[in-house]
Amino acid sequence: MIDTSHWAKARNILAMRLDNIGDVIMTSPALRAIKENLPECRLTLMASPGGAQAASLLPWVDEVLPCRVLWQDLGKLDFDPDREWELVETLRTRHFDAAIIFTSFSQSPHPAGFLCYLAGIPLRLGESKELGGVLTTEVVAAPDEIHQVERNLRLIEAVGLQVSDSEALPAKRDRSLSIGIPAEAMAEATVQLEQHGLAADAPYFLLNPWTSCQSRNYNQERFAAAARYLAIHTGWPVVVTGVAKDRDRSGPLMETLSPYAIDLIGSTTLPGLAALIANAQLVLTNNTSTMHLADATRTPMVVMFAGTEYESQWRPRHGLSRLLRRPTPCSPCYAFTCPYQLECLDIPPEEVIAAGLELLKLSKRIIYNRVPNIL
Repeated sequence: MIDTSHWAKARNILAMRLDNIGDVIMTSPALRAIKENLPECRLTLMASPGGAQAASLLPWVDEVLPCRVLWQDLGKLDFDPDREWELVETLRTRHFDAAIIFTSFSQSPHPAGFLCYLAGIPLRLGESKELGGVLTTEVVAAPDEIHQVERNLRLIEAVGLQVSDSEALPAKRDRSLSIGIPAEAMAEATVQLEQHGLAADAPYFLLNPWTSCQSRNYNQERFAAAARYLAIHTGWPVVVTGVAKDRDRSGPLMETLSPYAIDLIGSTTLPGLAALIANAQLVLTNNTSTMHLADATRTPMVVMFAGTEYESQWRPRHGLSRLLRRPTPCSPCYAFTCPYQLECLDIPPEEVIAAGLELLKLSKRIIYNRVPNIL
């Protein structure tokens, strides 16, 4: 039996999620629940430099602490013990009452727990497959296949924080992704679209065709062909987004989409991207942070979901969505680069188009009487 009495008294809480933007977005229901259960607490989010960008979309976070930690490093950090002791001292000076360590099924909470132990944080919560360690509250690991949001919520529920509807906490609480888009981000998105001749209330598709992992990238020529058909069929432009380094590989895609493309590759902030997603009629994307943002904004989406992971762990759950992939014996591989021919994403553009038109019909954004079978 876990003693939850000390957690109810925590007022200066460190939440740790040291992965990518999408992983941080997936903590939003848990962060929201922490703040709603403990409204007087100060909540600090410790995240990777990339993941820290998501903090501006999480209104429950009072402060973000960006940090690239050694145990999450992919070989880029040099040997520097002084850097690690400096991190310990940074946490020590913050005088945290408690640390909540959010991890995926494949990660251990103990490196972060040891850091918090050295920093003198008295309450340390994590989910662990190992026995023993430096956590003061150790939650037995859930099955690997459960959704990441539920893994996060299960962790805070173990110390008495309520999430599901109850008498004490009326129906404002739920288990879905949510974000808060700043007003300036909405204005930023409007200005960018107007600069390309698109009125603020005009409909558009959003295409985010790349990820940082080659193994998750649907063929961009097929993506472009599907988006072009949808643009011709509806008369709506296609807003293309991505990070700055995607521009080097965008030439063929943009050529196929011309003249229907609005090029915003490398031109958006993360909040600005969230605003563009929120206002889109339909999002076309791979399994990346764009998928989680669309789930949080309830924007219909077609997701090219590679076989790198179980759908049950990461799939969108509350908006209209269609996940497309081919079953393969190597799934889930968790690989950054596919050693084969990306057979899990061998999907013709016609399937992408059909899924997109189906979602538009279901969402009542536009009614179609036919599903295309040719491009």
